Amino acid sequence: MKKIFYLSTCTTCLRIIKELNLSSEFETQDIKSEPISEEQLDYLRELAGSYECLFSKRAIKYREWNLKEKQLDESQIKSYLLKEYTFLKRPVLVADDEIFIGNSKKTVTAAKSFLHG
Repeated sequence: MKKIFYLSTCTTCLRIIKELNLSSEFETQDIKSEPISEEQLDYLRELAGSYECLFSKRAIKYREWNLKEKQLDESQIKSYLLKEYTFLKRPVLVADDEIFIGNSKKTVTAAKSFLHG
């Protein structure tokens, strides 16, 4: 699979996609207009090691829904990821069996290095 999950209204995601200079082999999925499926999320979890790795604690709804006050287990995190697209750390790049999650400089650099050597 060669795919990037992103949010088309997120300027950071758009900047990173441009910076990564993805080949035409890559499929893009705007998670707002095409929500992530349970099967896709399970596959991402398999690559990442946990749903928590994919979960953004910086999302506005994380604070609004007082999730900081709760101890969320993996099944609850999965449920929130499926319920609300803003909980997915963005972007998520899948290149074959490698996964790069989020927008940290370290992650983007590692993705660029993997893709372009």
